[in-house]
Amino acid sequence: QVQLVESGGGLVQPGNSLRLSCAASGFTFASYALNWVRQAPGKGLEWVSGIKSGGDRTSYADSVKGRFTISRDNGKNMLYLQMNNLEPEDTAVYYCAKDGGSWSGYGMDYWGKGTLVTVSS
Repeated sequence: QVQLVESGGGLVQPGNSLRLSCAASGFTFASYALNWVRQAPGKGLEWVSGIKSGGDRTSYADSVKGRFTISRDNGKNMLYLQMNNLEPEDTAVYYCAKDGGSWSGYGMDYWGKGTLVTVSS
């Protein structure tokens, strides 16, 4: 079955960096777009970034544009999120989510359990 397992979260000071990873299995990884979605304490889900199946197209929320970089390794079935210049407002549980198609518009059909990122001094 489809499995998405996030890792790399933790406590980091403002201005520092963190790299999240998502290990995927149970589906043809290279055929589907993938996303990062976050949920801050007491708030709703916020889409953060998406990457096309082939890795040749990416998209970001305005709140993270220029600070976060999404990437994937289709040979290793891995998704990444490099987060630089972190801000306290980035504190959230970060989820890896599989899209229903090769790019956006199909909806996210599988989700991981999330990894917590806390940005605090």
